[in-house]
Amino acid sequence: MSLTPLVSIIIPVKNGMPHFKRVIEMVSIQRFEGKYEVIVIDSGSSDGSKDVVPRNDDRFRLIEIEPSSFGHGRTRNLGAHEARGQFCAFLTHDAAPADTEWLSALVAPLLEDDHVAGVFSRHVAYDGTSPFTAWEIDKHFEHLKNWPKVWISDAREYCRDIGLRQVYHFYSDNSSCLRRSVWKDHPYPDVEFAEDQTWAKIVVEAGYKKAFAWDSVVYHSHEYSIWETVQRSYDEALAFKRLFGYVLCPSKAHIIQSSLRTSLRDIGLASANGWIFSHPIATLRRPFVNFAKNLGYYLAASGKARSQTFAMALSRDRQLYIK
Repeated sequence: MSLTPLVSIIIPVKNGMPHFKRVIEMVSIQRFEGKYEVIVIDSGSSDGSKDVVPRNDDRFRLIEIEPSSFGHGRTRNLGAHEARGQFCAFLTHDAAPADTEWLSALVAPLLEDDHVAGVFSRHVAYDGTSPFTAWEIDKHFEHLKNWPKVWISDAREYCRDIGLRQVYHFYSDNSSCLRRSVWKDHPYPDVEFAEDQTWAKIVVEAGYKKAFAWDSVVYHSHEYSIWETVQRSYDEALAFKRLFGYVLCPSKAHIIQSSLRTSLRDIGLASANGWIFSHPIATLRRPFVNFAKNLGYYLAASGKARSQTFAMALSRDRQLYIK
């Protein structure tokens, strides 16, 4: 590339097909006034993911690493170290930009305000996703729309309000962009899970601002099995407990109460929107999904998985990246 890029887009991948093909296609056609490069870091794909990285487009660069060397924060730090851009945008291999304006909208808050350290995108569900999953994603990001830019203006309020802290450190590396000069002082922590939210907490507490770009949109959603829901919830709750001190499900009674409450909510949604008839299997699954989610939270909070073997069986994230 003859000119230094303004943005380096970094995409860790391992067996990302078929979504990864769409990610590469959408990244290739972004309408962006500045130059951008794309760094793909593959950690042992065997499904053809490496083959979809363009060989005849000098914006793209492929870096291959051993599967054992992968780490959520560690691999992103590698990408940022290799980057030439002023800003480092991150995508996961299954988060596809929804349109050609994804990058421009994502970078805009960083260009507008030098105190913004990082920005994250809005997520929407892929076509064919359960309406319950799509509804949960939409509600989550609609709530965050109320917080387009955050910084700690009242340290005492920040310390005493757990809900406020959760909003301030929410950050998603499924689609995000950071200021590389800030990253040099505050690289990603080398943690097993929630490296993105841990980084956001660090930079916000260091005095920087964090932004949410509503108009920067990616498709990103998952349909987990019941057991995968337990595993995913376990990983999330364990990370939140270790890194932030949050206990998502403190007791067996809470499993029942929370599962019942969310299942009644879902029955109401299914009835109001006609999902009982249009998506009967998804509707029937919801009580089991809600119970599985809270069970995973409880197992992490209670320390039931003290043995390494049990913890490995429960952790979906560990199993994905040791293969």
